[in-house]
Amino acid sequence: MSEGFREHELYIKKVKRTKTKVIATRFIILISIFALWEIAGDLKWIDPFLTSTPSRMIKSLIQLYAEGSLLKHIWITCFETILGFVIGTILGTLIAIILWWSDFISEVLDPYIVVLNALPKVALAPIIIFWVGNGMTAIILVALLISIVVTILTVLTGFKEVDVDKIKLLKTLGASKLQILYYLILPASIPTLVSALKINVGLSWVGVIMGEFLVAREGLGFLIIFGGQISQLDTVMLSIIILSILAYLMYEIVEFIEKRVKVKSQH
Repeated sequence: MSEGFREHELYIKKVKRTKTKVIATRFIILISIFALWEIAGDLKWIDPFLTSTPSRMIKSLIQLYAEGSLLKHIWITCFETILGFVIGTILGTLIAIILWWSDFISEVLDPYIVVLNALPKVALAPIIIFWVGNGMTAIILVALLISIVVTILTVLTGFKEVDVDKIKLLKTLGASKLQILYYLILPASIPTLVSALKINVGLSWVGVIMGEFLVAREGLGFLIIFGGQISQLDTVMLSIIILSILAYLMYEIVEFIEKRVKVKSQH
């Protein structure tokens, strides 16, 4: 018994050591990239005006923070992204449920969903601006358009992959369609739903930044466009770095939710 416990303890330590090595290696690579970037700019291997450098971005960060506008831009972009992400996920899942529920509706709407999926959503942005105006609503709708179709297709595919024999068994036992959905389809499709969340993280950011490029007067997308127009590429690069960090943090939150769901499903 003690031997088995010791082996388990050694295994846990090995897993922890491996995880620590992975995190340390990631950190070293990141620091090395920024250090090389700074050195290349200082030694004029690259043009600091065109590519910026970490030190120039820090100066830009301090300036924007001192002006009091940085946190406001970050908050607006985060709010738009989270709202588009939540609405896109919920609405997409509900539509997928309707399509799973009714084969007739699914057959009728199938070609339209395929066309919407293939259509570059940014092409609809000017129309959306005319419909709802030049503001936050238009940006959220662009983000929603980009994420909702992928959500519908991903979740619906997950629903259709549930074991047919299990569905037949529940029908034999007298289960209604609602009971089959609640007790079988949704629990069995949790991995698919989590995958849809992960996909929507990236798509929501893409949609919001696209919307901000077109209509925003605030937000990180606006900073990128504005910085490009007045040749402040330090601001552009800084905004891109901040976007990368925020997108990573949002993805990590989804990963945390996925782990919690897995632990609950095991119990």
